Amino acid sequence: MKKTIFIFGALVIALLTLFQLSKYSFVSGNTSIEFVLAGIAIIFFVIGAIINKKVLYKNKNVANEINQEKIEALGLSKREYEVLCEIASGLSNKEIAEKLFVSESTIKSHVSNILVKLDAKRRTQAIKIAKQLQIIPF
Repeated sequence: MKKTIFIFGALVIALLTLFQLSKYSFVSGNTSIEFVLAGIAIIFFVIGAIINKKVLYKNKNVANEINQEKIEALGLSKREYEVLCEIASGLSNKEIAEKLFVSESTIKSHVSNILVKLDAKRRTQAIKIAKQLQIIPF
């Protein structure tokens, strides 16, 4: 938290300094207003790109923390886990079957096994439990 406050404080000071320098150079007649505005816009763009990159990098770390031990403890097979991930992405049984090149009845069997192993009554409940157990990406 202290690091974030320090970074934003330094950012505000740097921007105020930039505004004062641009004001001075404009008043002295050395620079036109277009160059001053272009410089400020470029600095805001760079700052936004840096902040965006940091936010996206943080979210990737959170999404990659899948608990493999819990998957094994539940007894989910590799194929059942694939089906669970496809269910979480919102695909129907037919779409999952087409994507994994198996029959729809095979997918129904896998879904039934997943529901039993996760102690869920519905697909949505299975997804909720899987997210709580951190076995599927958010």
